[in-house]
Amino acid sequence: MNSVLLVSDQQKLNILAASFLPVYEYWPVDTVSDAGSAKRRLLENPYDIVIINTPLPDQFGTELAIDICSNSGACVMLLVKNDMFDDINAKVIDYGVVTVSKPTSKPVLAQSLRIMCATRQRLKQMESRQKSVEKKIEEIRIINKAKWLLIGYMKMNEEAAQHYIEKIAMDTRQPRMTVAENIVKRYQDYH
Repeated sequence: MNSVLLVSDQQKLNILAASFLPVYEYWPVDTVSDAGSAKRRLLENPYDIVIINTPLPDQFGTELAIDICSNSGACVMLLVKNDMFDDINAKVIDYGVVTVSKPTSKPVLAQSLRIMCATRQRLKQMESRQKSVEKKIEEIRIINKAKWLLIGYMKMNEEAAQHYIEKIAMDTRQPRMTVAENIVKRYQDYH
């Protein structure tokens, strides 16, 4: 399931959205009519896909598309008139915005959305790996800080400090990170 924000003030497209955004693939599908409302909605909820039907009443829509791609993991589709397609696409492609010319057909929209869904899944996997790496880096940082506190206050060498943390973790059945955090807290409070 992919959440969708449709930014369009054209009622015709809003009604058609149900036919090319089936509930079993896209949920929830929220609709707003202008860029300001879209920005507020994006602050409240993260969306997987944002479809912007240009022009919008308060701006054309390219600025919104670029802003979303630059500041979130959402995939963005920009619907533009055929005679403007090349110019608009050239402005937004480097930001990762998918540009579709209109008028368009349901098969083109469906295919573009499938590509965007696949891209979003891949981005989610990358975000998950990044969080895992960041968590491991933070764990190493805390453990190293605890080791240096043990070296400074307990006059241990680095190998003994590492062994001390691992032994307490094993004896108390706690993660090394928890033991290290407790050591840091104890010696920071002590200091």
